[in-house]
Amino acid sequence: MPSAKIAPSVLSSDFSQLAAECKRMVEDGADWLHMDVMDGHFVPNITIGAPIVKSLRKHVDTFLDCHLMVTDPDKWVEDFAKAGASMYTFHIEAAGKDSRALIDKIHKLGMRAGVAVKPKTPIDTVFPLADVMDMCLVMTVEPGFGGQKFMGECIEKVKVLREKFPDLDIEVDGGLGLDNIDIAANAGANVIVAGTSIFGSPDPADTISKLRASVGTAQEKFQK
Repeated sequence: MPSAKIAPSVLSSDFSQLAAECKRMVEDGADWLHMDVMDGHFVPNITIGAPIVKSLRKHVDTFLDCHLMVTDPDKWVEDFAKAGASMYTFHIEAAGKDSRALIDKIHKLGMRAGVAVKPKTPIDTVFPLADVMDMCLVMTVEPGFGGQKFMGECIEKVKVLREKFPDLDIEVDGGLGLDNIDIAANAGANVIVAGTSIFGSPDPADTISKLRASVGTAQEKFQK
């Protein structure tokens, strides 16, 4: 099972202090930084694009986990590669039958490729891509806005993925914090996206440490 990774969601940061906020997260022990990219079409909200990622890359030397909630994910691959993105995660609902070719393009441009699924999307839609994708992102809220309530019914997807693909990075995003991290970790998630619970914490380093410890404890169960 891959290592535990905690990825604070930049969507919950103070955007007026973005570089400083992200540098602080890295110093506090974050493994990745999760960047939510929304186009106002695939989801109703609009957030950031490749120029912000490029600017941020000048200030942080860490893994930039970019989650593309966009209608045409193929259109932006080159821009994010040039900007310094580490992971390019697209929605299978947007890419559809072109997903395999898109993953190949992402890899050729030097990034890892992730495939995301919305809460209502059957998890078996990603099975044919398991041999080429680097990560599967299971959404536990409807994508589009931060601060939503965790949808526990989505966790069954994580269990199925972990049983079927023991070496795959499985990321969970949406409504996660110290009060429910064990649910995701015990199902087999090893990459945890958390926004409000980290950026809003009086002690982000302690929160990150506790989140990672929860995943680590759950991983011991899988290794027995």
